[in-house]
Amino acid sequence: MAGYLFLTPQLLGMVVFMVGPLLFALVLAFYRWDGFGTRSFVGLSNFVDVLSDPRIQQSAVNTVWYTVLQVPGLMITGLFFAVLMQRAGKLTPVYRVAFFAPVITSSVAVAAIWLWLFNPDISPVNSALRDIGLPAPNWLQDPLFIIPSFAIVGIWQALGYQLVMFMAGLQSIDRSCLEAAEIDGCSEWQKLQRITIPLLSPTILFLSITSILGSFQVFDYIYVFFGTTAPDAARTIVYEVVQIAFQEFNFGQASALAFLLFLALLAITGLQLTAQKRWVHYSE
Repeated sequence: MAGYLFLTPQLLGMVVFMVGPLLFALVLAFYRWDGFGTRSFVGLSNFVDVLSDPRIQQSAVNTVWYTVLQVPGLMITGLFFAVLMQRAGKLTPVYRVAFFAPVITSSVAVAAIWLWLFNPDISPVNSALRDIGLPAPNWLQDPLFIIPSFAIVGIWQALGYQLVMFMAGLQSIDRSCLEAAEIDGCSEWQKLQRITIPLLSPTILFLSITSILGSFQVFDYIYVFFGTTAPDAARTIVYEVVQIAFQEFNFGQASALAFLLFLALLAITGLQLTAQKRWVHYSE
């Protein structure tokens, strides 16, 4: 009884602030409601409208494109720097703090910094590109570079978390496996490919799931960069949910879109967990 009493505040908070709103949003997906008047039942009409809207279809493509760029780029750079950090010696804690600082920084502050870095007139990024003879793109004006710009910001901010997780995974690898490979004459690349990455597969699975879940919900960068007038090339699913709900006051359609996003993420996560039986190796 004492244990349940200690759990009661947390359980009440979860029911009131998480489970309750989730169930209400699911019910609302079948109604038309502007947030003020009476609700009218419309059945599957909201889902049909969402799926047939060309703007939302473009936003879905943008979201997938962002995920394709951000998730692999984030995991590759995270593993790369984690391997390098193993050779940093006494400076490892310093580098770890430097890499992790963006993770605990507000996304709004991060977006504000990168908004300055992407400014075509004063951008140090563009100046560096010109100095080495490369073209300097209009990051937030050219539709071809808008989503890659978001991916760069996302990788920069989340890199520290990936780095720490990969470092923890690397430290859990039995050194005897690597020493045996060295005795057999394996190169550094062969050890990474044949031993380190397979033994890191549980960490890779966890980070791939969490990274995909996060990338499909990108919103804050877009809102800071463009406000409520983002061009079609910059809009994502969560941005559309917010716009439909709080700009168009169509809470039923916004709830339907959010529920479809939930189903998509549930399906992707289920596929990842099913496929992990073939490539994830758990040490015994």
